[in-house]
Amino acid sequence: MKYMILLYGSQQDYDVLSGRASDRPAMSAEQIAAMHQHMETFHQALAESGELVDAQGLSEPVHARRVQVREGAPVVTDGPYPETQEVLAGYTIVECASFDRATEIAAGLVDPNAPGGYVDVRPVLEGIEDLAD
Repeated sequence: MKYMILLYGSQQDYDVLSGRASDRPAMSAEQIAAMHQHMETFHQALAESGELVDAQGLSEPVHARRVQVREGAPVVTDGPYPETQEVLAGYTIVECASFDRATEIAAGLVDPNAPGGYVDVRPVLEGIEDLAD
C-alpha cells in the first residue's frame, strides 16, 4: 500500500530558510546544511529499503495561486493567503507493508525541536474501489 506523508510549513518557515529574519531569526548556513543532510539521509534510507516512491518540496506560499470558480468564472488569488497560516510544504510517498509502518516512517519527519510540529499520513487511493475500505 502507498501512503503520502504531508509536511506543513508557513511563509515564515520559508523566510527563515532563505535567510530572511521575521519574528524568528534566520537560519544559519550550518543549520540549513544540517536540515538538508537529515532529509537526504532519511530519504536515502527509505530508497535503500525499497519503501521510497517519491519525495518533493514545494515552493513558498508567496509563489502559489488559489483558483476558485464563482458564478461560472475562475477567480485567481495570488499567495500567500492571510487566512492560512500553514501550507503544504512538501510530501513523501512511501510504499510499505502497513499504516503502522508508514506512521513510523512519518515520525522521522517531525522536527523534535518544533513545538507542536506534525505531519499527516494518508493512504493513497489506487482506484475507486479503495473508497469502500
